[in-house]
Amino acid sequence: MKSRNRRKSKVKLRVRKHNFKKFWKLGDPEMATKHFDMDAHGKMIVRQGNYQYKIFDLIKRFGTSLEVVFPFIIEERLEQIIDTFHYYIRSNKYKGKFFFHYPMKVNQNKEFVMPIIANGGHVEVGSGNELWLIKQLWEQDAFSSKIKVICNGPKTKKYLSLIEELKSKDLDIVPIIENFTELDYLRSYRGDLGIRVDPELKIKSHWDKKVDQFGFAFADLVEIGRIRNLKILHYHASSQIENLQDLVGSARLAMKHFIDLKKINPSLDTLDLGGGMPVPYEKKKIFSMESAVKNIVRNMKIMVVKANIPHPNLVVEWGRWVVAPAQITIFKILAEKKIKKASAKKWYFIDGSFMNDLLDTWAIKQKWHVTPVNYMNTKKLERVWLAGSSCDSDDKYTAGGNYVRLPRLIDTENGGALYVAFFDAGAYQDALASNHCLLSNPAQLTAQNGVITVSRKRETAEDVGKKFGW
Repeated sequence: MKSRNRRKSKVKLRVRKHNFKKFWKLGDPEMATKHFDMDAHGKMIVRQGNYQYKIFDLIKRFGTSLEVVFPFIIEERLEQIIDTFHYYIRSNKYKGKFFFHYPMKVNQNKEFVMPIIANGGHVEVGSGNELWLIKQLWEQDAFSSKIKVICNGPKTKKYLSLIEELKSKDLDIVPIIENFTELDYLRSYRGDLGIRVDPELKIKSHWDKKVDQFGFAFADLVEIGRIRNLKILHYHASSQIENLQDLVGSARLAMKHFIDLKKINPSLDTLDLGGGMPVPYEKKKIFSMESAVKNIVRNMKIMVVKANIPHPNLVVEWGRWVVAPAQITIFKILAEKKIKKASAKKWYFIDGSFMNDLLDTWAIKQKWHVTPVNYMNTKKLERVWLAGSSCDSDDKYTAGGNYVRLPRLIDTENGGALYVAFFDAGAYQDALASNHCLLSNPAQLTAQNGVITVSRKRETAEDVGKKFGW
């Protein structure tokens, strides 16, 4: 009997061992890898409905380093947020409306912004230059008149003048007041206004700051008193909030401030909860978007009913959650080198740079989900750290001092080079990209409806040199 149980155990172990898709955490909606899979030859594929993109074929055609963007993932995730909010608003009999505003700072590339606008999203800008992009689209009549634009961030005179210009051209645009200088300037503004409150709470998140430079203390808002045409109370607790209780708790505090401020400013009708919805970068389970929406709407309803006020419209700016999973960044492994006395056994050198192409690796010690693009069905794996191609000791990825498991290069010698993909690269990395050591930025492809488009060519030495005046 014991012998038979041992045989069953060995069979189960073997099945688990050969479940490569599960091992690489592919095809899991909770891990934001729903559309990613591998073919029978151990190569990565990405599915859009019944169509599949063969990532290894794209590498052979376009080379590396390479970014691949999937706008259909953006569209699907945006639709999920909108539908989920609408469902819980109806089921809770909440009478306010819901609006999703995409913060352009997350990724300003047209391939990211346009799918959001085309599928019912609105926009939040954080600078005059971002608003200038909106101006181009507005003047080209590329927007529906239903589009709403929120303007955040410190505002120069040029930024404020552009807001006024677009308001005069009938764009539905609302500047959010960040400081007393803006307050004085915007008192004569002929349009709706918002104001930002600085949260007084401590939550657990990667980017939490005890003190930041944005918004007003609530006591200051009370002292300011009534503001003509004040419509929006804007609130942003943090980004990549780790606990559901913190996300919901910050929303409750925001609603408390809204209720108190509405007594002074009856025109208030919208609460903007900002960002905070996390992405499972490390492919560990976190709370779901649905559970966040369910709890937020339920708590907002309870609070406004108790306060006996009209139900305010709700806004979220969960841009990272929508766009991060829509891009992968791919590198070729160029060489290896043994490591003495470390959790990893070898360095794998890539044909790109973490400091340039995935800057958060260096800037905030971001951890990423990393998988091979080919040889995904290899049984023997190496414990490795990855090193960029610059001459900087910080240009590396060590998984926070742990290691990454990837196929051994000795097993790839007869079949060609090994390529690796970094997931969830769609948020912030392009805007933060640099040219350290004058390295070139990757080429970028857009994959949509079975069509591959080169959205950005790989930089040449001449391209990079021109940036520096050569």
